[in-house]
Amino acid sequence: MTRSPPRHLAALFLVVLLSACGRLIPETRIPAPPVSTAPPAGLTSALLLGAAAGPSVASLGLAGDDAATALAAFRESCPRVTTRADQSGLTRPEDWKPACAAATTWPTGDAARFFATWLEPVRIGDGKAHATGYYEPEIAGVRTRRPGYDVPVFKLPPDLVRARPEDAPPTERGTQPLGRYDETGTFVPYYDRAAIEGGALAGKGLEIGWAADPVEFFFLQIQGSGRLIGPDGSVMRIGYAGQNGHPYTGIGSVMRARGLIGEGPGQYSGSMQGIMQYIRENPEAGRELMQQNQSWIFFKELTGDGPLGALNVPVRARSSVAADPAYVPLGAPVWLSLDRPEASGLWIAQDTGGAIKGANRFDTFWGAGSAARTTAGGMSGRGEAVLLLPKGTLQRLNAR
Repeated sequence: MTRSPPRHLAALFLVVLLSACGRLIPETRIPAPPVSTAPPAGLTSALLLGAAAGPSVASLGLAGDDAATALAAFRESCPRVTTRADQSGLTRPEDWKPACAAATTWPTGDAARFFATWLEPVRIGDGKAHATGYYEPEIAGVRTRRPGYDVPVFKLPPDLVRARPEDAPPTERGTQPLGRYDETGTFVPYYDRAAIEGGALAGKGLEIGWAADPVEFFFLQIQGSGRLIGPDGSVMRIGYAGQNGHPYTGIGSVMRARGLIGEGPGQYSGSMQGIMQYIRENPEAGRELMQQNQSWIFFKELTGDGPLGALNVPVRARSSVAADPAYVPLGAPVWLSLDRPEASGLWIAQDTGGAIKGANRFDTFWGAGSAARTTAGGMSGRGEAVLLLPKGTLQRLNAR
């Protein structure tokens, strides 16, 4: 979810989230070296990487149910996609208005024809895609601290700010870095994970909830949103509110570098379950491992019917996907044809994630619960990606 974050931390997802992210997202095993989706040096957007016509929408073979759920998610994105700037450089807000106007009354039973009528297929770069998965975790947690629930869930601290231009240079994305001003008025990095776990934020009234298990909460932070389930069955949905400004370090990559992942004696599976097993069997080393990821996610309570993605609309199971907004207009439909059939089909780009970077890199959302956790946890698919953009987009871009 804005897994990454915004979300999201993405997204963040966990195959790549564990090895490279921050959301979310976007999962249970460290994959073999992936198909490269990183842009060549100097290319930072889809407009620069190149856009070309993809296969016809009719040839994609959109299934009725798949198209219907995608159309519903697309409708939810329309108020945002028609008003916000597109970082990829591919579209303008006004480009989406005809399709969005038509979507409001388009019959759900004929959704496949909607996409063929109003949108055109566009391939970014070579179109070679890599997709992982993310989900909305459910962990034991309560609003008010009680015995057995000692892991704080913090809201966004008021002293977490962006540096004034005169106090720090901008980041590579052109934004001012996150941090805080100390008692001398000097801008410094914000507290990292180890400092926060050590009590740096204690006593400041920032707790909105308390989790029971620090390991489960760590992985919820990677996903960027989740549900706290109380012993009485009460549910508190929390979502990404911000991040402390420190880079995400995937602990799966750390374990691999330390020789802890593999098939030999004393080694662990690179899955989320395997990483959790190592942390639980080695509490001190496991805590040190988690603190290698200095990033910390702050939360807010969500009252809607789903976790919010980077578009500030709910992400939907089997319909929403996290993407890099430098290469995919948020709100755009994305067709994936992967070696994982369950993830192939039509998705709507509604989220981002810290590990979801580069052209044709996606993180599929699978909802909440044990089934979602299993599916997202094992998701690592490769294949082809096609964006569906407003008709006339390629003609306008080629005329530049």
